[in-house]
Amino acid sequence: MPEGLQAALALPGIGWLIFTIGAAGLVRGFTGFGTAMIFVPIGTQFLPATDVVFLMAATGIVSTLALAPQAWKECDKFEVGTLALAAAVTVPLGLWVMVQVDALVLRWIACTVVGLTLLAVATGWRWNGRLGLPGRLAIGSSAGAVGGMTGLTGPVVIVFYLASSANVRKVRANTIIFLALLDIVIVTNIMIGGLADTSALWVVLLLSVPYVITTLIGKALFDPSLEKLYRVAAYSVIALAVITGLPIFD
Repeated sequence: MPEGLQAALALPGIGWLIFTIGAAGLVRGFTGFGTAMIFVPIGTQFLPATDVVFLMAATGIVSTLALAPQAWKECDKFEVGTLALAAAVTVPLGLWVMVQVDALVLRWIACTVVGLTLLAVATGWRWNGRLGLPGRLAIGSSAGAVGGMTGLTGPVVIVFYLASSANVRKVRANTIIFLALLDIVIVTNIMIGGLADTSALWVVLLLSVPYVITTLIGKALFDPSLEKLYRVAAYSVIALAVITGLPIFD
């Protein structure tokens, strides 16, 4: 067995990380989002913030291979492209903040962002207006900064997409493609900046196996007619991740 894989298997909490990424893959498979919102609150208990951000982005790219072809056909390419370009500009800022800020503070920020996002969508908050170009640029920029800082690439966009009255299939497709593009930007910036080493790659490979399997299972379970059931299930898993990830429970 390669030494890198042995080291990955010996990581403290690796069992919890595998279980959590599996649950996150299942949720993402049938909703198109949720991976970081589930994994980050748990992952930051066992791993440095840099590794968590890298893991989220790298495993996100791997899992998207199973979801992207169909999502690409159904998404609004202009809207998603605008969001992604804006996010790409602010990812380096988010990564810089991540390096400067204490790990405990980042954990509180991550749990707060996820908690507020969950509260907004679960209570039925609705965005009834139509976003113009400035609005899409602002949302994309915010998503890039938050994603680079915490690994939470989705919450900002999810609040405006999932909580809207838009068609569930289009929302799912837009979210999948946007998160895929943002993951690529984050991984590229981390590698160029030398913020991740080969040991993190072994952890990515280890976690990618259960993640891809459960993502495919979630994709197979997706049925637009069961939208309410999916949302309740996703909200429940995310809430559990936030609660167990709070630093006060260390």
